[in-house]
Amino acid sequence: MTAVLTRPATLRLAQPLDAGAVGGIMSDFARDTNWLPRIHTAAEDIAHADAMIARGWVTVAEQSGRIAGFAACEGGELDALYVSQAARGRGIGSALLKRLKTRHKALTCWTFQANAEAIAFYRHHGFAETARGDGSANDEGLPDLTLHWQREAA
Repeated sequence: MTAVLTRPATLRLAQPLDAGAVGGIMSDFARDTNWLPRIHTAAEDIAHADAMIARGWVTVAEQSGRIAGFAACEGGELDALYVSQAARGRGIGSALLKRLKTRHKALTCWTFQANAEAIAFYRHHGFAETARGDGSANDEGLPDLTLHWQREAA
């Protein structure tokens, strides 16, 4: 499941000019995922990315001069972790999550129950399911689940 980065990725705090790339990764995921309803336009995804970046929530993984993935986290709440289709399987998501784990004692996230790849990824990284939802609490109306990771006491 964990791949080795073929080229080193640079992790850095996202800047305002990164909103287009970050929003584009979200849009591409929604477009390429057959179970996910497309409820936001590409412009709305970029605006959402811009808002997260302005709050200082977003870390990007840059590889070969391009943004290959990002994580948005505020106070231990992992709002988003996406890797571009072209960069998946190279350890970028793992590198982003590792960075977050060094900065937080605990992390909580949610994903859709249909997103088997994300569920497997989080479980591989020590997250455990803590709740299931019927979709009434998310914009897409899809069943979801909450996952939690806690750093082990030293």
